[in-house]
Amino acid sequence: MTTSAMPGKTSSGKTSPGKASPQMPRARTALRTELRRGIAPWTGLAVALTLLVPLWSKAAQWQGSWGETQTQLHLAAVLLGGPLVAAAACWQGGREHRRRTSELLLSVPRSRLAQVTTAATPIVLWATAGYLLALAVVFAATAPYTGAGGPSFSVVVTDLGLLLSIGFVGFVVGRLVRWRLIAPVLAAVLYVLLGAPGYVESDARFLSPGVRYTLSGWVPVWWLAPVLLTWTGGIAATVLVAYAARRRLLAVVPLALAVAAGAVIAPTGENLFRDDPTATRRVCSAPASGTPQLCVKAPDAPVLPSVSAALAGMFSRLEGVPGAPVGYVDSEFDPKDDEAALAHVMRGWSVTRNKLTDPRSYASETALGLANRDCPSGLARSDRKGMKRVALTDDAVRTWLAGGDSTWDPEARPLVTRLKAMPDAGRKAWLGRYLATRKSCTPAEVPAL
Repeated sequence: MTTSAMPGKTSSGKTSPGKASPQMPRARTALRTELRRGIAPWTGLAVALTLLVPLWSKAAQWQGSWGETQTQLHLAAVLLGGPLVAAAACWQGGREHRRRTSELLLSVPRSRLAQVTTAATPIVLWATAGYLLALAVVFAATAPYTGAGGPSFSVVVTDLGLLLSIGFVGFVVGRLVRWRLIAPVLAAVLYVLLGAPGYVESDARFLSPGVRYTLSGWVPVWWLAPVLLTWTGGIAATVLVAYAARRRLLAVVPLALAVAAGAVIAPTGENLFRDDPTATRRVCSAPASGTPQLCVKAPDAPVLPSVSAALAGMFSRLEGVPGAPVGYVDSEFDPKDDEAALAHVMRGWSVTRNKLTDPRSYASETALGLANRDCPSGLARSDRKGMKRVALTDDAVRTWLAGGDSTWDPEARPLVTRLKAMPDAGRKAWLGRYLATRKSCTPAEVPAL
């Protein structure tokens, strides 16, 4: 007498070929349903808007600089997007408590870990989509104005890793805490926890994903992404396994990995970033007869035309002057004896989308660098009258070179008038003598006006 086999199985109890387990289709169907319904799609939209609105309000500060663009995007993703994703996942996790259907989960054949991942995954996937949308928009907005260098994909990966990790942690909190206001409270607490370490001087502050990364002039080390992912992902995996796994002792494994990663991050500190080689590379304007050459850092190369136009008047006034600088370099470089320093450019302040916001002010600051003397403060007290005359002379030269009439000291205005009234040949000769002593702190050596 033969024993009849169960449907889909052989008499030995094994699954027959071509017969799939009904649990996997049900899991995929549940995931597709969660992706299309509920708060998951709205979470993606909310993340995108939460990142783009504040970033767009500060567009002048980051457009044209890959480093500044990613610095601002990183801070927004962690400090704003992170708490938002955690709150959305927490609300999703408390759904069964609010519906009073928690007891029904006990009758579901799938494990608790499978239930948690199926319910939380749509939140983190839509949050990832929202972040990637914001990333594409800001990168597209800054790309037309950038010079040398490029974005750091290590920072992109670590930001995504945080959003994924914090989403699963928020979901577990929602499952454990039945208080209806836990979602906004969790968001507020995470905002403080992520942002507060940024005000600490210790290198341990880099354990917080919310610490500000100074990416202008710096690039992360190659192993930054794996270590930070192990740190944040290990914490999330520990919480998830400790809550949902049948063998909760397995949570020790991700916890050990997270501790090991933290032991690497904390003592390394600022050495997680190294000098960006493009920031130390010079890019110079094309040589032209009678015009000084301008040299800036490679990322600021697109600003050169605007700088050249702003300094055209100053160059024309110095044309033919003996000892006039043959070149002007970025203030972060060390000018040679026959060079002068350019005024520093800062996006969002003096530069917006590769255009100087105030060309006359920029010319005045560059002229100040040419006329400024680094003299000890004690000299001004020992020879007040002589140093006062030198300061007025420097002020007058700066004002005239910049093409303005407004001096810092009203007593210098007659000197500007006198300098303008000089014959062209006499003025050039006097300026030659003046420039020969621009590094001197001896009043007797500086020619008088």
